[in-house]
Formats: sequence, C-alpha cells, structure tokens
Amino acid sequence: MAALIAAIADDYTGASDLANTWRRNGLKTIQTIGVPTSLDTSGADAIVVSFKIRSVPAEQAVAAATEAYSWLRSIGVRHVMYKVCSTFDSTDRGNIGQVTDALRSLANASHTLVTPAFPETKRTVYKGHLFVDDVPLNESPLKYHPLNPMNDANLVRVLAKQSKDSVGLLDLATIRAGSEAINKKLRLLEGAGTRSVIADAVAESDLEALGRIAIMSPVSTGASGLGLGLARAVASEVSPDPETASGSVSVQGFAAIVVGSCSARTLEQIAEAEKVMPVLRLDSDRLVSSDGDVTEAIDWARERLSGGPVLIAASADPTVVRDIQHKYGWPRASHVIETASGRLARALVDSGVRRLIVAGGETSGAVVDHLEIPGFRIGEEIAPGVPVLRTVGFAGGELSMALKSGNFGGVDFFEQALSKL
Repeated sequence: MAALIAAIADDYTGASDLANTWRRNGLKTIQTIGVPTSLDTSGADAIVVSFKIRSVPAEQAVAAATEAYSWLRSIGVRHVMYKVCSTFDSTDRGNIGQVTDALRSLANASHTLVTPAFPETKRTVYKGHLFVDDVPLNESPLKYHPLNPMNDANLVRVLAKQSKDSVGLLDLATIRAGSEAINKKLRLLEGAGTRSVIADAVAESDLEALGRIAIMSPVSTGASGLGLGLARAVASEVSPDPETASGSVSVQGFAAIVVGSCSARTLEQIAEAEKVMPVLRLDSDRLVSSDGDVTEAIDWARERLSGGPVLIAASADPTVVRDIQHKYGWPRASHVIETASGRLARALVDSGVRRLIVAGGETSGAVVDHLEIPGFRIGEEIAPGVPVLRTVGFAGGELSMALKSGNFGGVDFFEQALSKL
C-alpha cells in the first residue's frame, strides 16, 4: 500500500521536525535524503523527502521539488506538502513562492493552502501576520538571520513578492466557522484569481480544520503544524505501528556534537553544555581564511572521545557572523563553514562516533550530505520538533542521530539528546 501523505522538505532539520510530528501522530514515517534510488519505503504511512534547498537559487529549488513530487505521485502518494520553516525563512527572491507555484501547476490544483503556524512551538498566524513567541516575526531574533533575515511579519505580502500568482488570506474567523465556511471562502478567493492562500492558525484545532481541507487537494505548503493537521485527517486509515519503540534502542559507540547554528537558543545550549563536557569553539575568521582549525579540532576530539561526549562549535554571535560574511563574502563564508562541519562529522564517525548530534539547519544538511546518508527511520521525540533518527542504508554502519534546528530545544537540549541516543 502506498504512503498516505508525503512531504518535500526544504532542509534536513525541518524534515526531521515534520517526521517527528507524523510519528507522534501514529504514522510510520521514513525520511529520505533526496529522491531515493534504492531505499525501501514500503510499509511507510508517510514519507518526508528532504533537500537542502531553502537558500539555493530558486530554479534549483524548483527542479528538486518537482522531481520529488513526480516520484511521490508515481508511487501513489495522495497528498504532498511542501515543508517550509515555521518562521517562513525566505527572501524576496524565494524560494517558498516559486516552489509553491511550481507544485500547484504540476498537480493541476486550483489553489494551495499555506501556513507556517505551529502553536506547539509558539509560531502562530493571525490576520496573515506571523508571530514567534508572541512577537511579530520582524521584531523577533529572526530579523538577524544570517541567510534569510525576516523583516516583514505580513505573510501575504512576503509570499506575493515571490510568487507569480495572486496571494490571499483565509482568516481565523472563517476557519473557526467550519468546513462549509472555509470552502465558501476558498471558492471566492479562487474566483478572484487567488492561487496561494495564507491561512491563520493560533491553536491546534485550527490546524486540524486546515488539515481536513488541505487533504482534499493534491498539494499544500506549510510547517509541521499543517503536517499535524494532515496526519489527523488520515488517522482513521493508519494501522498501529508494531515497532513503536524502534527508535529507543541505544546505539553503542562514542558521542559527539557538531554545532553551526548562531541562534540565541543554540548559543545558550553551548554554554550549558560547557558545564558537563569538553567544548571547543572554533574561530570563525580563521576557519574561513584557512582550514587549520578543522585539523586541530579533529585531533582535539580524538584525544577526548573515549572520556565521554565532546562538542565542537563553529557558532558565533550574529554580529560576528555578519562581519565574517562582509569580510569574505556570504557564499564563501557559508560554504567553508558548512564544508568544515561535514569534514568534522566524517572524521568523528571514522573515529568511532555512533551517536551524533548536529545543531543548525545548514550545518545538518552539510553533515548528512558529507556522510552520504540515504535516509532515516524516525524514533522517539527528544524535544518538540526533534526526534531520534536511526540511519537506513548507511555504508558506515548504524548511527543514532539528532538534527536540531537552531531555535529548538531547551537550554539543556544536548544532555537530553545524548540520554535518548
């Protein structure tokens, strides 16, 4: 039987976040890295095809997403969601609007419901405006994002700058009025030429209402909150998973943490980790100007792995990151730091690390790509949005991993994650 629902995710940590949501709601879920060529996805209720396309040129993102959509439809998946960040990370150049337009066209759909709302992680949308921890997006720390600074909370306006099609709003009052009212509003919007519809949501019940509507269409765009609504919409068709504890069996081996995120929460987590484990902070300027820091970091880690977990951080205060980007150029600085993270992870795994935590969306992408991991089975939840991942088809042997978006997890996340891996 084909998977009931699937997603195309624009980064690896976001993919894990969604996969975690689907597993928590009873769906047997597999996360693939790119479109799989030989990975067995049979028996899965849900599939998350993950890419690293959030910040690449729009044409590359569209090409990857449309390839994945064609494959998912070829194996019989009914509904495909384009999974984006709950903070709607993008620029006026894209990529959310362009990919949403392309998938809608490929699916021959009349409209696309779009919402990054996920109240569980304090992301809500009201009157089309996105709030993060009850603060408008443009007043949150996301305005300092090194790749996609978010300076406008009005998602209708943000998406309209990226999309060739008209963008409208499905307001909270209409959503609360029920399915009939929602469908009537959607017909009115379609009649006016609207094709992408930003949907308000401030509570889980709003997401459930949106999921029931979205599942009737072949495509949607959203964060894990909409994914939750979709999972609830197909729940009656899902059989119990006989391997509910499959992600809780520990993997034996050394443990390490690689950090690239510069978010305020991740910086707090690094400081907390310093109380209980060796932490090496890399010099970002030196890292970009030469790779000496990487070689020394590998030696530093190998000397300490037998004594317990170690953490290596290429993180810095956002103002320092901006200075580095200005000095060397954003493409070079980002590429060098991500490549360094991948090299570090490869060396750690080759040195016997079997429990690996990676913090930061771009960093996670670089690490997974460098290790050439084809996919994961989704295990138990560590923190909201972050599950235990067990590698599938990895040539280097079984790994237990966690891929964490920068802002996710409590201050003691790294200790929590190590205990679950």
